Amino acid sequence: MKHETLVSGKANGVWGYRKMRTVEIQAKSILSKSRVYEWTINPYRGCQHGCSYCYARFMKRFTHHRESWGDFVDVKVNAPGLLAEEVKKKKVGRVWISGVCDAYQPIEEEYEITRRCLEVLQRNGWPVTIQTKSPLVLRDLDLLKDFGEIEVGFSIATGDEEIRSIFESKTSRIEERINALRILHREDVRTYVMIAPMLPKIESLPSQLEGKVDYVLIDKMNYHYADWVYRKYGLQGARMNEFFAQKGTELAHLFRMRGIRCELLF
Repeated sequence: MKHETLVSGKANGVWGYRKMRTVEIQAKSILSKSRVYEWTINPYRGCQHGCSYCYARFMKRFTHHRESWGDFVDVKVNAPGLLAEEVKKKKVGRVWISGVCDAYQPIEEEYEITRRCLEVLQRNGWPVTIQTKSPLVLRDLDLLKDFGEIEVGFSIATGDEEIRSIFESKTSRIEERINALRILHREDVRTYVMIAPMLPKIESLPSQLEGKVDYVLIDKMNYHYADWVYRKYGLQGARMNEFFAQKGTELAHLFRMRGIRCELLF
């Protein structure tokens, strides 16, 4: 099934409507090998968030979508059934949800593919790491609290709403993500934050996250999508690398001062 809908959103600081193309597809497999964890599951191909720095944009080279990144989603409607079969045949390992999409992007509210995949993994005792930008993950709190080995992380690249709206205007507000972390942590669900990329005005996050996360990861990936911000300040080449190394070290120190374990990935 294919359909197009008009969805509201903000682009270049202006609210408006854009076409979103949704296609239901039959995937051939759902558990894929990952360089980050043993396995990854991507319930959707494409992501409505459409963040400007997203490394998953490379997917368009293989899917041949004509739409802009963020304006199409292929829904793997058979994913839960496939997963139920694949977990019987493959070696148990940690599953990353997700590698090249946000498994809790808005369309998940309608299809519930992610939730049904989690139910399969829970029944079979597979450990899971969720990474999202959406408080929709709280819908599945009943499942997460009784999962076994699971952790839920939020990607947060800046502590400033204006900066967020420049790079990821279709995502949830920073305060909504932090509130979701607070709720999850309070319910004894292991939580973390991934700061990647490290955008300007990130220094407020250590105080905002105190008591809400078990650990923080910091990376500086994919700046070829966003480095125009830093070019404004003359931060190019080696100088930019030095800038991020210094800022990453300073930020990690602020987290550790508040008792939050922090790891630099560069």
